[in-house]
Amino acid sequence: MPEKPVRVRFAPSPTGPLHIGSVRTALYNYLYAKKKKGTFILRIEDTDQKRFVKGAEKYIKDSLKWCGIIIDEGVGKWGGNLSKGPYRQSKRLDKYFKYINILVDKGFAYYAFDTPEELDKLRKECEQKGEVFTYDATIRGSLVNSLVLSEQEVQAKIRNKEPYVIRFKILENKILPFKDKIRGKLKVNTSTLDDKILLKSDGMPTYHLANVVDDHLMQITYIIRGEEWLPSLPLHILLYNAFNWELPQFAHMPLTLKPDGKGKLSKRDGDRLGFPVFPLEWKNPETSEKSSGYRESGYFPEAFVNIIAFLGWNPGTTQEIFSMEELIKAFSLERVIK
Repeated sequence: MPEKPVRVRFAPSPTGPLHIGSVRTALYNYLYAKKKKGTFILRIEDTDQKRFVKGAEKYIKDSLKWCGIIIDEGVGKWGGNLSKGPYRQSKRLDKYFKYINILVDKGFAYYAFDTPEELDKLRKECEQKGEVFTYDATIRGSLVNSLVLSEQEVQAKIRNKEPYVIRFKILENKILPFKDKIRGKLKVNTSTLDDKILLKSDGMPTYHLANVVDDHLMQITYIIRGEEWLPSLPLHILLYNAFNWELPQFAHMPLTLKPDGKGKLSKRDGDRLGFPVFPLEWKNPETSEKSSGYRESGYFPEAFVNIIAFLGWNPGTTQEIFSMEELIKAFSLERVIK
């Protein structure tokens, strides 16, 4: 059976400037796609309207362009095959509603009417006992949701416009094995997971639902992203299984760490140690505060790309300076460290 054409995506949220770690994610996706003669897609994940920042999407596209990371398909691409769009999640809400209803109808998801105040009270009670509150199989049967209420009660609450979320019903005590291209074989007991929210009370999908639905519909074959998303992988695999969809291959890259200690690199670390953490200068539209970028600091884009390429990957040779074409030829996920 012939191998599927490689399709990868970079899917940032327009909530601020593009951090150096996110640019590295875009670069690794781009290098892998070009190495495999595949397609690099830009998708904008803008369902979190509360954190939306004006100008952030343009900054993302300008940054990729300056780095020489060329979009084959998606937001910012004119012409070509754009049949899998729209590529901005806020324009795809009808698709998410369709699939969330499928999950509810099949019994993989359920309505939850618990108020924030009720859940806060339960959290505080657990804290007083030295425990952590988790909305899971051990407690869902005693809360206000469609697994407990009758169908008539559920429909009455919906008609009365009572706020609700839709949660995924996590399987109990099931060992879920999975593979990662960088980290190898992994497994998790589903009893350690909580019933994550898939549809928020404002009617917007969460990252988990929108991400999985979009990756499937856009026929993404490899998901290359930061390790901060590794804890979400079991849920995403369970969602794929619930829909009976073929899994893509996953690769979770190491975080971009601060150079003088543990923890993820932040803007504050860059300011403290005297180097940019953004590719281009960023001007906050709300405060007019400016943050310097590598371009404005005098770096050539080729130099910047070399810097971030070596943050977690090496070619296994003594060569230190690469053109983009040489990076494409040398790059492999097997050479990315854990």
